[in-house]
Amino acid sequence: MSFFALVRPLVFALDPEPAHRLTISALKLMPVRALPMANPALAVTVAGLRFPSPVGLAAGFDKNAEVPDAMLGLGFGFVEVGTITPLAQPGNPKPRLFRLREDEAVINRMGFNNEGQEAALVRLAARKRRGIVGVNIGANKDTADRIADYARGVRAMSPVADYLTINISSPNTPGLRALQGGDALDALLDAVSDARPPAGPPVFLKVAPDLEPAEIDAVVKTASGRIDALIIGNTTLSRPALCSRLGSETGGLSGAPLAALALERLRDFRRASGGSLPLVAAGGIANAEQAWTRIKAGASLVQLYSALVYHGPGLARAIEDELPALMSRDGFATIAEAIGSEAR
Repeated sequence: MSFFALVRPLVFALDPEPAHRLTISALKLMPVRALPMANPALAVTVAGLRFPSPVGLAAGFDKNAEVPDAMLGLGFGFVEVGTITPLAQPGNPKPRLFRLREDEAVINRMGFNNEGQEAALVRLAARKRRGIVGVNIGANKDTADRIADYARGVRAMSPVADYLTINISSPNTPGLRALQGGDALDALLDAVSDARPPAGPPVFLKVAPDLEPAEIDAVVKTASGRIDALIIGNTTLSRPALCSRLGSETGGLSGAPLAALALERLRDFRRASGGSLPLVAAGGIANAEQAWTRIKAGASLVQLYSALVYHGPGLARAIEDELPALMSRDGFATIAEAIGSEAR
């Protein structure tokens, strides 16, 4: 039995949000580990960045950029911190985070709670640059100009980010997802381009898994040539059949029940883009077979978060250890060869 399996009942005895804070505090006390050596066959290049492994940590876990190096030391090929807004904000009223144990799922309505760009910038500027750390950028809930908030984030965080993610996918900030379409998305991408310094970091765009086919086509058409990758996606407002009594809580659903929808949306974006845009898959990935399926469906990278709640911090390393056997089984020598092979 793993150490995590032993301590999980103690962690689950706490409410989810205090348990998460305890986890962050424990990680901050860990000595900084050397970056683990990854199998060279797992390396993949996206937007000019060489990722030692396609398995990354999604935004939401380390909202304030407190433990990126600890998570890299646990075996993640890259870490995305945030979501970070220009000004600190408390987020939505508590309770706002719920474990759906029977479903291996999570519902959250956090609302971009974070300490703001200034606090994150200090931490990221102080760390020794190693590994790939992306910064996920959002807008303050009460801002008068959301697009201006994103531009401000790009200017502030570019010096400390290996890549930037423009997060317009959260369902927990009213009206935020309206930026995913039409003239709003066009204006947002113009502002981001103007704010990004010369030779600044690549820009990724994070969109929701709840988009319809026509919306997917519009996103691809508007974003092509203006961003470096698309992340598909975030939590969903839809509710598949759930066993937990907490399934009726409002907010975004993540974890195992999201897997089928997230895979379907990844395939939709692959078809819409024809492979012209690198894709990052997030949502419901909890094992190597699921990660491998996303890669073959068109994902250059995959991201985990909710699965860590149920499978522990060793999950990234476990997936990376199992991927080579899946690659060999299906006749691929490298991850790069397999990306989008299902579509081919």
